[in-house]
Amino acid sequence: MADLIRTTQYYKVQIADKPGTLAGALAPFRDAGVNLLAVHAFPRSRRTQVDVVPVDPTAFKDAAKAHKIKIQGPKICLLVDGDDRPGALADLTHRLGSAKINMIAVTGLAAGQGRYGAILWVKPGDVKKAAKVFGIGMS
Repeated sequence: MADLIRTTQYYKVQIADKPGTLAGALAPFRDAGVNLLAVHAFPRSRRTQVDVVPVDPTAFKDAAKAHKIKIQGPKICLLVDGDDRPGALADLTHRLGSAKINMIAVTGLAAGQGRYGAILWVKPGDVKKAAKVFGIGMS
């Protein structure tokens, strides 16, 4: 199976950098039945930035509003899933590099059962160019 690469919306949430705050931030979305494709959290300026890729952005925004969770976005990232193989991520990043597109960040992981996934972040001005590199449309 070929890689499935798509552009998708993500949202940023800032939380305290303390034990349990991520679980507390994600619980309202779970309770509202909001399915998340990806969550990436990392320290930033004495806080934690959480990038969230929801399946349904409208349901995500509604749940955030209902629970008074401040979100930023939407922004666009590239979401990838495919059959795991040696060099899968190297091939993707090479294609962007060859097109002179600099990645802001990347997360790749083995998903089990021979599958892998990745999130590729590029500058907003490079999203359309990156989509063109991969031969995909904008979501």
